[in-house]
Amino acid sequence: MNLRFTKMHGLGNDFVVFDGINQTVVLTPEQCRRIADRHFGVGCDQILLVEKPSRDDVDFRYRIFNADGGEVGQCGNGARCFVRFVHDHQLTDKTAIRVETASGVIEPRLLDNGQVTVNMGAPRFAPAEIPFAASAEALTYPLKVGSHTLEIAALSMGNPHAVLRVNDLDSAPVDILGAAIEAHQRFPQRVNAGFMQVLTPHDIRLRVFERGAGETLACGTGACAAAVAGIRQDWLKSPVSVHTRGGDLIIEWAGKDQPVFMTGPAVTVFEGAIEIE
Repeated sequence: MNLRFTKMHGLGNDFVVFDGINQTVVLTPEQCRRIADRHFGVGCDQILLVEKPSRDDVDFRYRIFNADGGEVGQCGNGARCFVRFVHDHQLTDKTAIRVETASGVIEPRLLDNGQVTVNMGAPRFAPAEIPFAASAEALTYPLKVGSHTLEIAALSMGNPHAVLRVNDLDSAPVDILGAAIEAHQRFPQRVNAGFMQVLTPHDIRLRVFERGAGETLACGTGACAAAVAGIRQDWLKSPVSVHTRGGDLIIEWAGKDQPVFMTGPAVTVFEGAIEIE
């Protein structure tokens, strides 16, 4: 099976994007792992698949596969790349589209300056909706990891997030602690672990250990989750500039039951084809 693809990135969080409308794309977890492998495949954090919608009130269907082959419900940086992809490949002439995902409908919009704004929907805090094992909803939760007890915020942005505030992001043990949080038994579907350093009420630094991918240069839903967690705890005020290793995102959130808006770049790197057995 020979598949055409586009390599893209949002702040260094990189993707292999397949047009599943003009070619048939059916991928097994093993094939996803091969494509994502940076030595034997194309190399990426996630694989994005553009498909025809399954309902009348949206323009496209959007599927996301992590580097480990597992399918997930949402990816913020991928959503920005998605709207640039369908626009650049003339799959639509709309600058604002409605996109069906496994976790709900998102609404990305291509701006005149080339940036992309995405309505990511409202965050969810009920433990059962994250999912997270807790007896009741709270602003933060104690999480025992090894011999340490961490104070985390837990929420869903269409995928589960645990957000931990740290004093110094550069010295934070993201690889070790992130892996332990990702696989913690209180998160039955695993979790994205975000490490946030507050600089000012409108600025944070962020590193994210993503489930199924490890630490990435940026995480769009992680930026949303961190900003929301900080606003809820009165550390931050909207809008929030989120500084990641790959670049900056702007996150806006008006509060409870309101959608989160994320603005940032989406870049095409190259086009290619790969033979998949």
